[in-house]
Amino acid sequence: MEKFHFIGIKGAGMSALAQVLHDLGHAVRGSDIDKEVFTEFQLRDKGIEILSFDENNVEEGYTYIAGNAFKDDHVEIKKAMDSNFKVIRYHEFLAEFMRGFTSIAVTGAHGKTSTTGLLSHVMNGDVETTFLIGDGTGFGLKRSDYFTFESCEYKRHFLSYYPDYAIITNIDFDHPDYFKDLDDVVDAFNDMASQVKKAVITFGGDENINKISVDVPLYTYGIEGDYDVTASNIRTTEKGTVFDVTIGEDYKDTVVIPMYGDHHVLNSLSVIAVCYFESLNMKNIKEAFLTFGGVKRRFSETYINDMVLVDDYAHHPKEIRATLETARKKYPGREIVSVFQPHTFSRTEKFLNEFAEALNESDKTYIVDIFGSAREAAGNLSSADLSELIPGATVLNDDDLELLNNHQNAVIIFMGAGDIQKYEKRFTELLS
Repeated sequence: MEKFHFIGIKGAGMSALAQVLHDLGHAVRGSDIDKEVFTEFQLRDKGIEILSFDENNVEEGYTYIAGNAFKDDHVEIKKAMDSNFKVIRYHEFLAEFMRGFTSIAVTGAHGKTSTTGLLSHVMNGDVETTFLIGDGTGFGLKRSDYFTFESCEYKRHFLSYYPDYAIITNIDFDHPDYFKDLDDVVDAFNDMASQVKKAVITFGGDENINKISVDVPLYTYGIEGDYDVTASNIRTTEKGTVFDVTIGEDYKDTVVIPMYGDHHVLNSLSVIAVCYFESLNMKNIKEAFLTFGGVKRRFSETYINDMVLVDDYAHHPKEIRATLETARKKYPGREIVSVFQPHTFSRTEKFLNEFAEALNESDKTYIVDIFGSAREAAGNLSSADLSELIPGATVLNDDDLELLNNHQNAVIIFMGAGDIQKYEKRFTELLS
């Protein structure tokens, strides 16, 4: 048993890794800001101690895992380094950890968390699989040979990893505070893919995927096209989505998933591909799909009065479109209301028109204040600039939440990567 202290334990990846190490029998604790964050609840459920940041937390006997959001001058990191205690960054520790497994990295501009959650759940339907998901969920199984994990492209952190497989859900320009342009993003993904050992599994309908060049096999998946893994005859039912899947000339079957929207079909194809190439029991895999309950903050539903309140992490125009597609297919005929919190000023400014076009697919849109970040506390625009581009949109303040009560029998989607959940919580309290 080793002793680990996580500096920034409430970070999504940090929280998940802390849970994995705890489940594997290690002594785990950590520190973070005092503000409540959704990732901390599973830590507390497992009895993992969460301390406030304080240099007095640093003591002999621990390996210190530092979150990537904190610089070397952070009070605890500096104290540990000055004391010559072992300090290792999150992505560096993860790279060492996965060497003991057959590892599957899930990456892409959008859909990483949903796909990692689905892959982890489905594989555990046949083989024990340790997993780390970007919604703050992690689970370690002592007898597992497989490890599935979310692999983030931001600041090229995924170049620390040499996985056996990689799923690339898509390649798109995001994180304008780091990447220069789309070509810069493509270069990063190409470098990542070149480090994969067995196979790369990619969405073949993404034109940027065609720019990836690797020495290992590259398998494409998609809907109704010339792909290695193909979904066809897609039907929507009350229980979810049904489709036929074909892999090359050898595998054909019908799969049922309890989700709605083409993006979920695509995610499922990537999961099916990994399981097929690893020769898992496909009957068990199909059955596992049926019990998937989703991941945190990805179309998470609450039913209150006659409304459906949805909490969703969507913070990029393409993610918003996918979330709205799910809502339309799952709740046909109901009013779809978006309550959107733009995340970071640079992203809002870069994609201002694209955000407006995506949100305009709602029946009604509300925009709340832009959520900044530690790197970016202010910018050149406000939520009003986005609202003005969307016909009928309204800027929503804390004191105006009762406006949402005008949408009886509606699906109200609270979207964003910041603290949009506080608006849903306050509205729920108002209804109660």
